[in-house]
Amino acid sequence: MPFVQQCADAGLHVDTNVAMAQRTTYGVGGSAAVVVVVHSESDAVALSKVVAQCQVENIVVVGRGSNVLVSDEGFNGVVVLLGAVSPDSAVSVDGDVVQAGGSALMPVLARRSVGAGRGGLEWCVGIPGTVGGAVRMNAGGHGAEMVDNLIDARVVSLKSGNVCVVSNADLGLHFRGSALSQHHVVLSARFQTTNITPEEGTATINSVVAWRREHQPGGRNAGSVFVNPAQGDGSAGALIDAAELRGYSRGGASVSEKHANFIQASEHATAADVVAVMGDVQQKVFEVHGIMLRSEVALVGFDARIAEQFSDPRHSALEQNDARAHLRKLLGDIDE
Repeated sequence: MPFVQQCADAGLHVDTNVAMAQRTTYGVGGSAAVVVVVHSESDAVALSKVVAQCQVENIVVVGRGSNVLVSDEGFNGVVVLLGAVSPDSAVSVDGDVVQAGGSALMPVLARRSVGAGRGGLEWCVGIPGTVGGAVRMNAGGHGAEMVDNLIDARVVSLKSGNVCVVSNADLGLHFRGSALSQHHVVLSARFQTTNITPEEGTATINSVVAWRREHQPGGRNAGSVFVNPAQGDGSAGALIDAAELRGYSRGGASVSEKHANFIQASEHATAADVVAVMGDVQQKVFEVHGIMLRSEVALVGFDARIAEQFSDPRHSALEQNDARAHLRKLLGDIDE
């Protein structure tokens, strides 16, 4: 395979037919045709040259896999994994600005910021993914989200090879989404913070952790499955609960008894089981409430029909399409 060989020749860590179940928190799904591990900015730029030369189109960037569901048939494309150990993943503090690498874990960002006497990112302790993934989906919780503190992000396009520092405004951040495409890699991000004592910050972190332990399940899941609908329609979890779906199951997947917007996967679950539960929940909530729930989980390797069924139409609004076009122009993705 020319792409694999060229990646190897460029000094990149590349492998084929890689099981993705162990790369996601759901622990289900098939294999990726090719996996390339990116440890640094130079790796990402080197990969972009191979992608351009081989004209690769089917690319997905995966961090910790905490918001990803891979189909049982796998993914016939290239998965780019952010290396867990990377010089770019360090969290550093310069005055009131905190910087973190794209592969840094969100709980690490929260704790190290607080340890340095910086506040505003304590809520990040409850997000199990990476900083890059959190920027991509504008992750949030406990009344805050990435857009609130993010100054800018250093992004590389795997199609153009261009590296650009993109401002908060140019990232097109919106509710659980952004203008970033699958071939964009967030290398690092900078955040505006406030003064706080480590004791105050630690107390806030502890309260966030305690709340999540009390109200949200552990185990094999991807966090909240459905995004909250329009303001005034209630939370997705409350709508599912009111439809009496707690504990509902199909195969090895079930709606959590602890939090109705979590779908748990047993050891014997398949990706098809999870999607089946998602579909049944979506249909039942629509029957009961007249509201069509959409998902924030990235569905990888599924056919277009399923992806469309759960995709949030708010991501395709005119404003968001304009933001994507603007960002592609900034990064030199002129072929799109």
